[in-house]
Amino acid sequence: MDRTHRTRPLSIGRLMLLGLLAPFPLSALAQSVAPQDEPLELEAITVEGNRLYDMPPSEQTGGYTVDAATVGTKTPAALRDIPQSITVYTDNYIKDRNFVNLDDLAKYTAGLRTLTNDSGRSSIYARGYEYDEFNIDGLPGPMASIHGTVPSLSPFDRVEIMRGPSGLFNSTSEMGGIVNMVRKRPTDEFQGSLTGRYGTWDQSYLEADLSGPLDEAGRVRGRMVASRADTNGEVDYNENTGESFYGALDMDLTDATTLSFGLIHQTKDIAPHNGYPTDAAGNLLEWSHSTFLGADWNDFDGRTTDAIAELTHRFDTGGYGRVAVRGSKRDTNYLYAYTGGAVSPNGDARLVATGRDFQQDTLSVDASYSQPFELLGQVSEFVVGSDFKRYDTDYRNGTANLGTINIHDYRPTDPSKPALVYSSRFESEEQEAGLYAKLTFRPIERLALIGGARTSWYDGEVTNTTYTSGNVTRQDIKESGHVTPYGGLVFDLDEQHSLYASYSQVFKPQTETGADGRVIDPREGEQYEVGIKGSYFGGDLNARLSAFQLTDENRAADADGLPGTTDYAAAGKARIRGGEVEVSGYLTQNWEVLAGYTYMKTENLSGDENTLFQLMPRHQASLWSKYTLPAGPLRGLGIGAGVTAMSDFYMERAGVRISAPGYAVVDAKLSYPVTEQLTATLDVNNLFDRDYVSRVGSVGTFNFYGPSRNLMVGARYEF
Repeated sequence: MDRTHRTRPLSIGRLMLLGLLAPFPLSALAQSVAPQDEPLELEAITVEGNRLYDMPPSEQTGGYTVDAATVGTKTPAALRDIPQSITVYTDNYIKDRNFVNLDDLAKYTAGLRTLTNDSGRSSIYARGYEYDEFNIDGLPGPMASIHGTVPSLSPFDRVEIMRGPSGLFNSTSEMGGIVNMVRKRPTDEFQGSLTGRYGTWDQSYLEADLSGPLDEAGRVRGRMVASRADTNGEVDYNENTGESFYGALDMDLTDATTLSFGLIHQTKDIAPHNGYPTDAAGNLLEWSHSTFLGADWNDFDGRTTDAIAELTHRFDTGGYGRVAVRGSKRDTNYLYAYTGGAVSPNGDARLVATGRDFQQDTLSVDASYSQPFELLGQVSEFVVGSDFKRYDTDYRNGTANLGTINIHDYRPTDPSKPALVYSSRFESEEQEAGLYAKLTFRPIERLALIGGARTSWYDGEVTNTTYTSGNVTRQDIKESGHVTPYGGLVFDLDEQHSLYASYSQVFKPQTETGADGRVIDPREGEQYEVGIKGSYFGGDLNARLSAFQLTDENRAADADGLPGTTDYAAAGKARIRGGEVEVSGYLTQNWEVLAGYTYMKTENLSGDENTLFQLMPRHQASLWSKYTLPAGPLRGLGIGAGVTAMSDFYMERAGVRISAPGYAVVDAKLSYPVTEQLTATLDVNNLFDRDYVSRVGSVGTFNFYGPSRNLMVGARYEF
């Protein structure tokens, strides 16, 4: 909790009433803030409201860092006061790097591992675990690379990423952590921007952003952001078009109450490229970067819609109440061909096709109340709340054998489009309800003790149907009253530095099924983390050094790693240890930086080898820096450059090992303010045209090259 607050009178009666109504007993806490030197009379005292609820968006503050975040904390907190690893990617950073989708950002971030696929269809990992959800303003929804539900960035002001579990507010979250996308909000004054870019391989990007008041008093405000990204791709036939529309409306019902709505609709139209095969021994083969081993009828069509409603109220006590709802709908259909086996010595390989018809409807609701209070001469804070989510998923799978091709004379126009017959169907209905409470208690000014707990109820039903045999299996999954604890502490060494430590848990029922049709047992995991955080130049520069250990049991792992399959297996028990260092913000008034390094060591303690851990490099580093000339004839010229690097990685299945060496790739950027409103840009990615492998998979597929050197010119007009 931030230490700078607004002063407001506290009604003891109102706080005691809240204690009776809240899901956790708060009456004792309310009594603790009553004055003790007047035993016969309860006098009003004053406490201070959390000023961070009014923190401006990153598009307004600029730069590569922010003061505070909400991911994993529910209430806004200064980065120094959150006892876990948090990184915030700001509007300026996202625009400077030309990122389109969330997985594009993750590729250039130390500590995050992106398993390459088409943009918007790549898997994102942290600390060895995949992010399978993303939050919009704290409200969760599923994210799956295979279904193309990785979001576009244009509707969002910033991306907050927590590494490591947060079982307190997301008990069924992944061990990797939480991704929270913070929406762009309507502005008090009219503003707008138009952006256009064009580059190598017919890459293009167009965006329009308009915002401002809709009535004379400014109590109703609106915003619209529309974008389109398109590329023909370095790989022949591998086209990728994504569109995003975002509309938002904020209404001040009173000076203290705001009602807001948001609608995000995104589409993806892709001709998928699934990578390259190896030989039978797992040796990577030489391929032209334009080679396409799919079919000219490869198609992926995805539609996602998210609707958000939020009601907030600021109480006279300094408390803050929020009720928010997110409804999501996903609809994906795909059919594409890829190589399904190793290349023989004469160049022959098997060609197969996979198809899926996928629908998913989800609902998430969260209601919370936070209240600062005075105790022992310090300001502490509690938050209580409840949440609910429901995920309904239904998809049908089918595969087809397209015969044998020879890689030396193969043409993507050769195979005929199969009349795909679905062979199986997967249906699941999951719902979870939870009650949570967190207390940030300051016994002395320099020490914050953070404790909390969550109680969860889970109910799920999974149905698997095999059409060929007519076999139908149904299983119910129920977990009642499972308690997930959380603990942490932050100690201020001085005005710039804080030591921290935390403990968090995850308990996650699973819907994945094994080869026997049985649902995999629930996952259980925990993390210990310690570190030191620094904040300099009034918060313009933030730094973090951390060490962590995670253990995890029963993670459902894809049994064969091939697309379109449904068999999973429990991965046994694993342990991950590592450390991170990160710096973000202004080094000087004209010099910005975002840099990080991650070391991670993974170990299987029991069970089968976790093949996904093999894909996690031991070392990762990233650096991006921009300097803006403050004077002279080229005043305002921005010079940016960066490097992304990782050590070697591999994948081993059935005794066959596929290895890839480490690499380092350099990018560069120039930006120049032609006028006060118009800025021109030139970007060069992979400046030295490094030839490298970005991902390995199996002998049949998922072996990818990184993109060759490519250029993009652009302009942004603001008004």
